[in-house]
Amino acid sequence: MDEGTREGRPAVAAAETDEQKSPEEIRREIDQTREELGETVEALAHKTDVKAQARERVDSIKQTAQQKREEFVSKARSSTPDSAQGGAQSVVDTAKSNPLPFAVGGALLAGFIIGRISSR
Repeated sequence: MDEGTREGRPAVAAAETDEQKSPEEIRREIDQTREELGETVEALAHKTDVKAQARERVDSIKQTAQQKREEFVSKARSSTPDSAQGGAQSVVDTAKSNPLPFAVGGALLAGFIIGRISSR
């Protein structure tokens, strides 16, 4: 507080010039100050809204996780060798052309499973 305010006199703005401001200029300054004050109040309200901040953080984390998942899936798809897919296809083709070894293997597996179940 300055001396004038303590003594009950109106405080004089430090930037005031010898010219008197027109009512229109004063209105513009008031409107500008109101806008700035409104923006300040909005910023303060946003800072104190903990729920909104938490939601924003969760959304950010979800988005990051989604991006990482997409990157992982694309890397996995690109690094899966065509030979693995071709190898599976060749096993199927071999089984179709010569089914006897696969039928014997299947019968042995079925016998083993039946034996395990019946021994319990």
